Amino acid sequence: MHRPARSRLAAGAIATLAVVALAGCATAAPSASGKPESSSDHEGDTRVAIAYDGGITVLDGETLETVDSAELNGFLRVNPAGDHDGHVFVTAADGFHVLDTGLASDTVEFTGEIFDAVTPGHATPHAGRTALFDDGTGDVTLFDTDAVGTGTLPDSRTVASEAAHHGVAIELSDGTLLSTIGTSESRSGARLLAEDGGELARNEQCPGVHGEGALKGETIVFGCEDGVLVFADGAFTKLEAPDDFGRSGNAYVTETSAIAALDYKSDPDQEGYLLSQLALVDTDAQSLSVVDLPEGVEYTWRGVGRDGHDNIIVLASDGTLNVLDETGAVVDSWDVIEPWESPDEWQQPHPGLRVVGDVAYVTEPAENRIVAVDLHTGEVAAEATLDVVPGEFVVVGAAGH
Repeated sequence: MHRPARSRLAAGAIATLAVVALAGCATAAPSASGKPESSSDHEGDTRVAIAYDGGITVLDGETLETVDSAELNGFLRVNPAGDHDGHVFVTAADGFHVLDTGLASDTVEFTGEIFDAVTPGHATPHAGRTALFDDGTGDVTLFDTDAVGTGTLPDSRTVASEAAHHGVAIELSDGTLLSTIGTSESRSGARLLAEDGGELARNEQCPGVHGEGALKGETIVFGCEDGVLVFADGAFTKLEAPDDFGRSGNAYVTETSAIAALDYKSDPDQEGYLLSQLALVDTDAQSLSVVDLPEGVEYTWRGVGRDGHDNIIVLASDGTLNVLDETGAVVDSWDVIEPWESPDEWQQPHPGLRVVGDVAYVTEPAENRIVAVDLHTGEVAAEATLDVVPGEFVVVGAAGH
């Protein structure tokens, strides 16, 4: 195991990393829309938007210096808007707020656009369209991804679920919509809807359906409590877990690979949020396997990402950052932060990871710290001590969605 030198790369080096990173963007909760449709004067720039108790602080993605902050009360979650100008959806009690990170405008502020929701849930940009899911009603709001940031809500359409539930939806490139099926008591699968709302296909063999990921060839995966549900070429396929209870709830994917990594939990009575196994799904072979991580390498759903080479990056509770190939083999490991323990509640701040190309951003709430790690060398390319305790965070940039 290597310990990275606590040094800063030259500004030009990390700037180059940022450009490469965004060209192959793949994170724990990424947009799946792929390559940029156009370039701009700010191409290659990045912003890091970090939620804290009372607002969002925005950092320069190259230097990690604070750009500015914007205040908003309540428990906040963040998702990339997926647009070229680097906006962020900030989930608060009343809906999805649009935050301008200043990437294009040089001004950090809430734009005034609020997509009202009873219980705002997942925000999923894909193929130039965005789906916002309201868990309180089951309604899905759909609009053009690059239409946000004007100060006025964009034209949109709403698709209703059969019942309100904690769900997710993704609009595909042909205009059809994949949306989960469930109620407030249970969730069972997903269905495919035509643009006119007519149902084209459904599968209810995915108990506890949660999360989604878009892979190579626009194959979509959903996590289940007993495996994974795969959608490809208009049809659903259920892949069974090797355990009676084998829950996956988050998919870590890239658009250049047919292999998805998912979190994996085989003990329904396990306490805490640390996991020691990953599920690997080969969507070409239609197979699911489970990989045991090395001793001491345990993670939460915030601690997995994919790099620009389709490797799987895992931030472990022993403080290491681990690089795995697509077979699940560890090919490199570095100490990057101090060891930490599972949070008592999932909302509590704890170390998180976002991977953009060949740069891994890691937060360390116990020290109010964030670092950017070069995944070629394990060196800390930039670091900063914050004035706030970092919660969820995202990295956005102009060179790709």
